[in-house]
This record gives sequence, structure tokens and C-alpha cells, in this order.
Amino acid sequence: MAYKDIFWMACDSTEQLRAEYGPFHTREEAEVEARKLAFGYLLRYEHILGPDEQIEEVRCVFLELQDVQTPPKPGITFHTRCASCGETATHERSWQAEVWADIHEFEHTRHKVRLFEHARGEGLKEIADWRGHAA
Repeated sequence: MAYKDIFWMACDSTEQLRAEYGPFHTREEAEVEARKLAFGYLLRYEHILGPDEQIEEVRCVFLELQDVQTPPKPGITFHTRCASCGETATHERSWQAEVWADIHEFEHTRHKVRLFEHARGEGLKEIADWRGHAA
């Protein structure tokens, strides 16, 4: 008879290259830690063990948490600049920059917005291909 071993992880995304924290015995423990870390997902691992206690099957289930607030990084701001018309804006969070860029590019077809990260002591650094790595 097969035995199912279940444990939980807190994780920041559903991508293959993600940060995971845990394991936890219960969903509640994992959810508390995920919220502390501002991680938006829980990952439930199910190991199906055979009669000799060898893992026969692994199942992974992602659960998205609601109302997870990601705190802004201290000392870091995001700057958007349209390469076509020069319009700029400053944002505390990366998702705000993405929304601004979406609106600008929708209102001005064929315009292209660039994203920069500003950290104290390091200056502006362009985030290349930022659309491909959704903020």
C-alpha cells in the first residue's frame, strides 16, 4: 500500500527558478512565513512512497495567496522613461512602473518605455528586457 507524505513550502513565484522557504508540516505555518517574506505562493509537495519507503511519485501544487503586500526595497526607486517622447515618471515599486508603462504605451502606439532602477550610491541602472521578466 502506498503512503502519501505531504509538506509545504513558501515560495515567491511559480517559475522554475524560484525562491523557496521551508519545509513546514502544515499549510498554516507555511502561510505565516510566506506573508512575513512577502511571498505570494505556497507550494504543496506530495511524495507517494512505495512499500519499501522509496519515492514513487512527486506531485506539486501551487496555491496563490491573496492580499500579499511586497514591501518596497529601502533606498531603491524605479524610473520609467519613454524612448520615443521622453516622458518620465518615478515609482516606489516595480509593478507601479509596469502599470505606468502599459498605460503610456497603450495611449501612445509605437512608443517604447525603458525601466531604470536607482539605488543610493550606485546611480541609475537600466533593466534590460524588463518586459520579458515581468516586474
